[in-house]
Amino acid sequence: MATTDRQATTLALAHALSAAERGLAVIPLSRTKLPALRSPHRGQPDPGPCHGECGRFGHGVYDASTDPVRIRELFAAAPWATGYGIACGLPPHHLIGIDLDTKSGTDSSAALRELALRHLFTIPETVVVLTPSGGRHLWLTGPSDVAVPNSAGRLAPGIDIRGAGGYLVGPGSRTEHGVYGTAPGTARLPPAPCPPALLRLLLPAPRPTHPATHPSAGDHGQGLVQFVLAAHEGQRNTRLFWAACRAYENGIGPALVAPLIDAALNTGLTEREARATIASAARMTGHRP
Repeated sequence: MATTDRQATTLALAHALSAAERGLAVIPLSRTKLPALRSPHRGQPDPGPCHGECGRFGHGVYDASTDPVRIRELFAAAPWATGYGIACGLPPHHLIGIDLDTKSGTDSSAALRELALRHLFTIPETVVVLTPSGGRHLWLTGPSDVAVPNSAGRLAPGIDIRGAGGYLVGPGSRTEHGVYGTAPGTARLPPAPCPPALLRLLLPAPRPTHPATHPSAGDHGQGLVQFVLAAHEGQRNTRLFWAACRAYENGIGPALVAPLIDAALNTGLTEREARATIASAARMTGHRP
């Protein structure tokens, strides 16, 4: 390995350990920005899903850790790594990355400002990472009970979202196109909470559904209840949070609490989990739970 590559790996490990000290779970990345460790199941016929239960490295963000011993082991297994990725959606920060790209030919920063004006939110001061191509990554935090999905261009052209199951290239990483670094004055800022109005835009929109039959839901709430009832494991809290936000925004939040809890119980959530998620939605929309 060339000396410059060894230096890049040493620096990447140092930056990764520093990020871990701030509670950010990390994995080693190659110069292509992909996880440096390949799947141990490659080449196996229909290996089935494995998120690291096999005990071996090579499961992408499922390898991510804040444990310095494990991080050193990951980098030792990938001595060609020149960067590190920060897993999104994990405690304690529940990181959400707003990736403002420059390669799409659109002004993604202007698109985000337009969204902020249209939906009445302000982008807070937070960590900003500058990419070699001239783009920016904004670091925000989300609620612990809501999983923000990854998306590309759904919010607006040139704006990608890194949420649960995704990762951000950490500052100090060296890639084929250059080095990632924090914008001046933002390196020591804590990731700021995602504005509620922006958070609602990041959550999946409900699909057309058949009306629910809960007697106290009313016409306006039937679709929201059905939206929760159609949730699969892994999206139950997110759908419940989204539906509760819509209910409070439309003035039917208090009347819909019981129907939404009933729907959540039907999907497998506990009453405690459902009430906590609905209360979080109430606070996010400026109402008392």
